[in-house]
Amino acid sequence: MSTEKRAHPRFPLILAVDYPGAASTVRDYTENLSAGGLFIRTEREFEVGDRVALLLSFPDLLEPEVLEVEVVRLRPGSSSQTPGVAVWVPPDRVDDRRRLEQLSAAAAAAAEAKQPAYRVLLVEDNSLVAAMYASALRRLAATEGLGGLAVDVAVDGNEAYARLLAQPPVDLVITDVYMPVMSGFALVERIRAEPRLRHLPVIVISSAGEEERQKVSRLGANFFLQKPVKYQDIVTTVRTLLLAGPQPGAPMVTRQVPRPEPKPQMGIPTPRPVDPSVGRGQKKE
Repeated sequence: MSTEKRAHPRFPLILAVDYPGAASTVRDYTENLSAGGLFIRTEREFEVGDRVALLLSFPDLLEPEVLEVEVVRLRPGSSSQTPGVAVWVPPDRVDDRRRLEQLSAAAAAAAEAKQPAYRVLLVEDNSLVAAMYASALRRLAATEGLGGLAVDVAVDGNEAYARLLAQPPVDLVITDVYMPVMSGFALVERIRAEPRLRHLPVIVISSAGEEERQKVSRLGANFFLQKPVKYQDIVTTVRTLLLAGPQPGAPMVTRQVPRPEPKPQMGIPTPRPVDPSVGRGQKKE
């Protein structure tokens, strides 16, 4: 494997990984890849020497490719890293190796060509809610001066953290609090503990109460938006943080977007402000 690494240097790139015919439909993602192999972040159980079929794709950019690989190294999980496996395409799988070479080259070129002005990571386990938020961001970005905004979606904190450590870099995170595998609390805490991500703007959207709001504030979230939240509030907050850019050393501030004042009912006059310079019984000139 050392010869393989020298012959084909790996570079960080996210590809979606599915397993044709597997009972589980959980999707994994690559951490890096080369023309001869790749590293997959996964909690599936493999043994060195296992051969497995992979369905690799680059969502919205490249068509899926199926190829057979062999597991060459296992990486156990820990508090600081996710588990995973290193695989390579065996020499006898000539066509598969050619497909991986083409896929890695095309993915790198496509990522470079479609590099947006900003990239937002949306972390939400409810697919319907995630789709609505992502659609609102993409639809309103142009009107808010954020042309070229890309939105990546992760279904839990664990997947989100893996994405944040990969390329292309993310400019801002929007996360829910209560999610499976890794909560929004743990995600914010890990982001602030990682030097490469410490100054990444983070927005928390949740229906959580005061105690939870105080907790995400202590952990370092920049903004807290209370559900139900207006799409325009999300876009405006995103625009503010992105255009301000990272602020190294600046204190993190959790804010709740204020609700608009209720409009007066029809037929009830709105009270006029009192002029403090006019005393009781006096008529203002």
